Amino acid sequence: MNKTSKKWAVSSAAVLAAVSLATFSVDNTTTVSAATKKAKLSDTFKNNAKESKTANDKSTLKVAEPNDSPFKGITEPALADNQEDANVFGPGGNAELFNVDKNFKVVDGGLANQKLDRENNTVTITIRDDAKWSDGQPVVARDVEYPYEIIANEKSTSSQYSADYERIEGMADYHSGKASTISGFSYPDGEDGKTVVIKYNSLSPSMKFAGNSFIWSAVAPYHLYKDVAIDKLASADQVRKNPVFVGPYKLDKVVEGESTSWSPNKYYWGKSPKVKHITINVVSSNSIDKAIQTKKYDFTTPTGVMRGTSYKNLKKLKNYKMVGKPDLGYNYFGFNVGEYDTKKQVNVMDPKSKMGDKKLRQAMMYAIDEDAINEKFGNGVKWRAKTLIPPIFDKYSDQSAKGFPYSPKKAAKLLDEAGYKKDGKWRTQPNGKKLVIRFGAMKGSATSHATYQDYLQRWRKVGLNVKMATGKEMEMNSFYDTLQKPKQNKIDIFAGAWSLSSEPTPSQLYGEDAPFNMGHFVTKKNTQLINDLNSEKAWDDSYRTDKFKEWQEYMNDQAAYVASDNSYQWAPVNKRVKGFSLSNDNNDFWNSLSLTSSKLK
Repeated sequence: MNKTSKKWAVSSAAVLAAVSLATFSVDNTTTVSAATKKAKLSDTFKNNAKESKTANDKSTLKVAEPNDSPFKGITEPALADNQEDANVFGPGGNAELFNVDKNFKVVDGGLANQKLDRENNTVTITIRDDAKWSDGQPVVARDVEYPYEIIANEKSTSSQYSADYERIEGMADYHSGKASTISGFSYPDGEDGKTVVIKYNSLSPSMKFAGNSFIWSAVAPYHLYKDVAIDKLASADQVRKNPVFVGPYKLDKVVEGESTSWSPNKYYWGKSPKVKHITINVVSSNSIDKAIQTKKYDFTTPTGVMRGTSYKNLKKLKNYKMVGKPDLGYNYFGFNVGEYDTKKQVNVMDPKSKMGDKKLRQAMMYAIDEDAINEKFGNGVKWRAKTLIPPIFDKYSDQSAKGFPYSPKKAAKLLDEAGYKKDGKWRTQPNGKKLVIRFGAMKGSATSHATYQDYLQRWRKVGLNVKMATGKEMEMNSFYDTLQKPKQNKIDIFAGAWSLSSEPTPSQLYGEDAPFNMGHFVTKKNTQLINDLNSEKAWDDSYRTDKFKEWQEYMNDQAAYVASDNSYQWAPVNKRVKGFSLSNDNNDFWNSLSLTSSKLK
């Protein structure tokens, strides 16, 4: 999925995220099957207090980014691959092109408008005349095109490429190095003009929505990047030290991995921001509750990871309002079943790999009890997931699916059927050889540590010798660096998280050529089903809906990736803040905020 259209969130990128977990002591005798009772949250804090011009001008809006690792500091959306970078650079607008409505459909009125022409298979993007970067340079047509070069360049460090982009004429030749430009782009009024026309082999119904996997929904400052080799761009000063933005705020200061500071961007084309100073600081999961309770921060970043235990600890605070909506992301398990062929630039599945037997994968999912975890510690803001399409996409998410409810008996039966017989305490491989499974997980709070231990105990209860991949949880950046290697044998099963966008096509996560397909799951049927989602027939939404549900059923059967839980995207908001809204169609999150007092309430 080409991920997120929200102005205050991450650009149009698929991004990695930290896992949100809760935990409890293992009870090997209890099965919890009752659905978690969900909290009732509003996506908007309606504050009727009068705003204070003095507070807006003189005080600082203090925002916390809940995370247990330093952010990487990559400001370019085409190169960023984790949610944390997008969060701490959010006030700069994340280079977003389009406005959206409550259903995430692209509407006029943003940095640019788009027009789809099915008859001629073209997409025309028209930039508003007054659009400028925070250094005063105009946003031009080449800025719309250049992200595609960054993403598709054969030497690029971007993880965003997928075959969906090859519907653009000339993209395949550019990606393979046969051409130095992408022939499908044209500029009616020149590269420094305001209009770009993209020629496709065919259009897709997903193109109506921001965050789709065919149209990149962000711009890149060509004037700033043009003299930097694309393979060096992620480490360049233009990205890390002296970036420019198109949003309502400009970056004043970065403390590497720790914080960002912002003030209004005088060149911003839209509504002028009211708050004159913003800081965003990384706060660990073990410290975030106390930081809010002691009124150190106005709110947490809108797409920051806030756990169920935090909701329980914070929900009754008198001076904070809990604001939330169903999250576009989810936590998941992935299995290492292959490798990435760097020459052919495709994932290759090995059916004979350690985790290649789907019954083994299914058994491991039935052996753990996500319902019990969420019933005890989700506190209404997290619940067991049933498919890889989050329920916020109510049209496409198959809520009739059962997923993997806790059933150790079913797990044992599947293992027996697949030939994983017990030899003493542990099961062996079908060939009789020793079986040790390495579980990779990110370092987090004390509760996440105990949750991982719960998983290990439940897997061991059915006879599987599962150990932490490195003997302990891994720092987030190290964890994802390991998984994103073309071939790795340190991790067999991993607990990851996606922060998704507003269009659910899964090609950029689970497609054959997707770099984010870190478990390397590939089958002809999976490829066909993903392609069907955006075929010519898919313009019939009933057909597209059926194919989404067929894909979900297939992925649950294969169990190479399994969503573990869905949740609310929520934040505690201090009652001095006015204008806070997570509504899907709030295209002006940061510049809608104001303050009613100089100090936190």
